[in-house]
Amino acid sequence: MSEQSAPTQQVMPSAAGVDELTPIPAAKDVALEDILPVNPRLFSENRWEEYFERLRREDPVHFNETVSAGRFWSLTRYEEIKQVDTNWSNFSSAHGITLGFPVGTELPEGALNISTFIAMDPPTHDVQRKTVTGVVAPRNLANLEPLIRSRTQQVLDSLPDNTPFDWVDTVSIELTTMMLATLFDFPFEDRRKLTRWSDITFAIPQPGGIIESIQQRRDELLECLDYFMRLKAERLQNPGDDLVSMLAHGAETKDMPPLEYLGNLLLLIVGGNDTTRNTMSGSVYALNQFPAQYDKLIANPNLIPNMVAEVIRWQTPLAYMRRTANEDCTLGGKDIKAGDQLLMWYASGNRDTDVFTDPEQLDIERKNARQHLSFGFGIHRCMGNRLAELQLRILWEEILTRFERIEVLEEPSRTLSSFVKGYTHMPVRVIRK
Repeated sequence: MSEQSAPTQQVMPSAAGVDELTPIPAAKDVALEDILPVNPRLFSENRWEEYFERLRREDPVHFNETVSAGRFWSLTRYEEIKQVDTNWSNFSSAHGITLGFPVGTELPEGALNISTFIAMDPPTHDVQRKTVTGVVAPRNLANLEPLIRSRTQQVLDSLPDNTPFDWVDTVSIELTTMMLATLFDFPFEDRRKLTRWSDITFAIPQPGGIIESIQQRRDELLECLDYFMRLKAERLQNPGDDLVSMLAHGAETKDMPPLEYLGNLLLLIVGGNDTTRNTMSGSVYALNQFPAQYDKLIANPNLIPNMVAEVIRWQTPLAYMRRTANEDCTLGGKDIKAGDQLLMWYASGNRDTDVFTDPEQLDIERKNARQHLSFGFGIHRCMGNRLAELQLRILWEEILTRFERIEVLEEPSRTLSSFVKGYTHMPVRVIRK
């Protein structure tokens, strides 16, 4: 569960310039000032690496300005990303954590202006976050481990042998959604609603897409709010150890306005879904891309914990986070103005050769794999990082006891998003021992 993946509806994903008809040129053929890193097609077509490699080399603090999103800077090197991420007083989260409208701009009709504690600064951030951190405390994770393992075993045992199926839906979504339902004590038969609400939170409205309009997102998220308001009413009478009960009874959260309640729910839903789900898929894809590493893992399952950290670095399931400058400053030799947005491109920082040797390669024995940026730094560091690692470790422990190999049969389909760096479909075949 990643606090890093908190939603805010002060978002303009369409500002990224989706154009399905024009082929994406090679990065070397684009004028430096014309590179727009937030184009979601760079990620859905897996073309992002060459663009960010050029930016790290030629313009590591890169400026763009668009009519819809205003001024924003892309930080592409590890050093500047960490510098901003650890300095909440100068670089605020209070104006949103994804690329959005300039400060003071009115939201479009149909958008929800919801808030959440990741889009806050101390002290409010700290007390609201503290309310729910108990669910991922070490003792609770120890209690959850047998359940996670049992469910993982059941899902893997049900997979068809030597027959193609979609790993994303059958394994990654199912395992993460079951975990979310447990954390919320959510009606198990309705658990796929959690997946839907997670998917629509950052989806780009487009014909035939996950959502077709901002209004559709609004309507469905208000249905989410209504559902959880009913659960809150139940937990006020019969509290448990789940996240809804924690929010309903927490001194700092029990009286929050409905849209703030919704915002924190979506933070926890998206955080518990996207990070783990896309790394589960990414781990299978990565080990197929680097079969020698897969062989090494099969030969030595003790490498699983370090492999998990390395896959989280290599995949980087959330590509960036936004901060907003509180005052004029200089960063990487560039003059940043108060109110400018700064995008910390974790996906790019995790490919920085000043920190990681041959970063585009998967190396499950990488000594500094745990220094990755994927969980963030500072006060907004992913609160559920240990749960995500636990789920991934158990998954691969159980995979290696059952299967000789998981084969990716064709290139996966990827999420149309510059924020959620994930997979929508990946056909695989498992070969049992």
